Amino acid sequence: MQRQGKAKTPRRPGHKKTSNTEKDPVGVYCRIRPLGADDEECCVEMISNTTIQLHPPDGLKANRNGDFKETQYSFKKVFGIQTTQKELFEDVAKPLIEDLIQCKNGLLFTYGVTGSGKTFTMTGSPGQGGLLPRSLDMLFNSISPYQAKRYVFKPDDKNGLEIQSQVDALLERQKRENMQSVPKTPVSSRQKADPEFADMISPEQACKYDSVDEDSSYSVFVSYIEIYNNYIYDLLEDAPFDPIRPKWLGGGTPVRNTEFVTPQSKILREDQNHNMYVAGCVEVEVKSTEEAFEVFWKGQKKRRIANTQLNRESSRSHSVFIVKLAQAPLDADGDHILQDKNQVNVSQLCLVDLAGSERTSRTRAEGNRLREAGNINQSLMTLRTCIEVLRENQMCGTNKMVPYRDSKVTHLFKNYFDGEGKVRMIVCVNPKADDYDETMLVMRFAEMTQEVEVARPVDRAIYALPAGRRHRNQAFKEELSRRLEERGGPSNPDDPELMNQLIDSLPALPACELLDATDDQTLPRLVEVLERRHRIRQMMTKQFSKAAITLKSMLQDFDSNFSAKENFIHDQRGKLGEKDKVISSQKTELERLENKSKTLEYKIDILQKTTNIYEEDKRSLQQELETREQRLHRELSERKRMEQRMQGMVADTKHKWEKECERRVNAKQLEMQNQLWVKDEKLKQLKAIVTESSSGSAGGGPTERPDKPQRPSREKDRPATQKRSASPSPMPGDVFKTRGGGQAVQFTDIETLKQECPTASSSRKRRSGSGTDDQENRVPAASSSHVYQKRRKP
Repeated sequence: MQRQGKAKTPRRPGHKKTSNTEKDPVGVYCRIRPLGADDEECCVEMISNTTIQLHPPDGLKANRNGDFKETQYSFKKVFGIQTTQKELFEDVAKPLIEDLIQCKNGLLFTYGVTGSGKTFTMTGSPGQGGLLPRSLDMLFNSISPYQAKRYVFKPDDKNGLEIQSQVDALLERQKRENMQSVPKTPVSSRQKADPEFADMISPEQACKYDSVDEDSSYSVFVSYIEIYNNYIYDLLEDAPFDPIRPKWLGGGTPVRNTEFVTPQSKILREDQNHNMYVAGCVEVEVKSTEEAFEVFWKGQKKRRIANTQLNRESSRSHSVFIVKLAQAPLDADGDHILQDKNQVNVSQLCLVDLAGSERTSRTRAEGNRLREAGNINQSLMTLRTCIEVLRENQMCGTNKMVPYRDSKVTHLFKNYFDGEGKVRMIVCVNPKADDYDETMLVMRFAEMTQEVEVARPVDRAIYALPAGRRHRNQAFKEELSRRLEERGGPSNPDDPELMNQLIDSLPALPACELLDATDDQTLPRLVEVLERRHRIRQMMTKQFSKAAITLKSMLQDFDSNFSAKENFIHDQRGKLGEKDKVISSQKTELERLENKSKTLEYKIDILQKTTNIYEEDKRSLQQELETREQRLHRELSERKRMEQRMQGMVADTKHKWEKECERRVNAKQLEMQNQLWVKDEKLKQLKAIVTESSSGSAGGGPTERPDKPQRPSREKDRPATQKRSASPSPMPGDVFKTRGGGQAVQFTDIETLKQECPTASSSRKRRSGSGTDDQENRVPAASSSHVYQKRRKP
């Protein structure tokens, strides 16, 4: 009896999930860099402003023995080799800055093969600023009049921001300034940026966003990290020494001081809004484009780059520059920021410069370079896998788990693909023919990325307060200052106008003219007014004395505080002097070590060049040795084949000549045997004649002639112990022999013939060297038989 199986629910066909959230596809752009040389072969052609075409190089056709068809790929927009940095910024990054000011997130990253121009597109060069400096310049040009005081917004180390009052912010500024041993450079004197970023953006190319909310205060925080070998490092973290080149003592011993600790890798965490962030990452508040450039270049100097066969300055890590914009509304008076943490809106823009994918067979990477290339390719492959799974989930309605955690790059940007925000990718292409295979893989990934949709960012609600608060507050302050200026200037005791106002405030003096000696009204009125003035003056003197005493006590307090601060400053100056001495000694030591390092680097360069020369000689000698070994192996194998062939030919020739000699010996034996038989027959006839003549003369009468001469048998005369060797092969043709009765007998067995003619064996050695054909060997035997038959007739 068959057991009934458990019924299963049939699987429903997949369908695309419906959602009320509006989504936009990932914006993918393509930028083609110029060729390095005019004579290089180009494999990329720009068909239109949205389409490019890939041509397979001639070498690829020859190697694969077939013609490849040209393939076309479409993008949102294609930028040719004549595209300027400004045009690229206006089409790609400018909308992201506008969204950032409108409290919307954004992600922009460059992708491509190593040496395709990703870093130049993102950073640029002096005179040709890239996307990052232009984005910062546009941001500060837009929000510069509405920035809050420093330290009003304070990070809470949990990917959020807190709001401090003006007093707390002032105390925080004073505290930070006291903590710094070296006085901070004023903002006004920091207008000249680093030479690496000097004159990146000309004033004519400056951009500005006009729809900025004037009733809000803004503050910008930047952070800079790199993902190296799938570990996250903070490029803005102050390390005691360079993490890439640590200091070493003499004899190759590393510094083992507990104060000098290598920077630890950071970890990713999830905040209360389920957004991923780098825990413990330094966030620097910047107030100008120059200050942001300074912070960026500080981290850029620590980024890991190396020289490879394909790129002189190849990025060995993925760099992420995060721009975080904090926005909070003003209060009803439009004077201070609203002290409500829930009303703070934080938006961020991530500018990512991905390291280029590369083939180790082309870069000839070894050691650390090989490990770096493997981690780079692995992280890019994980990004590709996540995009494929997202595309499948959105198009087929499946619910597969996206492997974000397989790589730090994808895990960090998980929110942008699953949450809200614009995602844009710039595919950088090097059109030279050597990068054709890698470019094809990049094109396929870009084509697949365009099919992934990301939720469209929505506008965030702001606290319901009337608009124009800042403008009204500013107008009120301007009117107040104007009226104060109309009523009087600043207080000055020596000012005659102030004295006149003070005198006018006293009671007016009555008429002092005395008409006669008996006038008793004018003087009493004058005395009364003067007494009133005296009382007012005494009152004002008392108030002035009280104010003076109060001011004196305040001045004494200020003096005591000032003396205490002077003592503190004196102590700090002493400590500063000691630190200056330590710094000067460290500078001298640093200069000595730098000189030593330069000397060692020069020696290392010389040794490296010598090593390269020796390695090249070694490779050339190894190639020559391998070539000679291969040639020797070929000659030995050819010699062995020739020896085998010659042995085979010798064996065949030997066998052939043995057969030929055997045949000729047998023919000669038959010829000699026939001659012998002829001689024997002649002797017998002669003997018979002699016998008949003797008998006739003796008897006198005729005797009868025998009818047939009897041939003596040769087998009777042959010794019984004599044996002949067997013949290897019978002779062709028929051989005739006569018996005792005189009749011819046919011999077909050469062994029987040898037994009948043992005396012919001696002629084999003498006649083995002579050669005749089969026809010549048959003729003597036939002729001899014919003679023998003719002689038997009488």
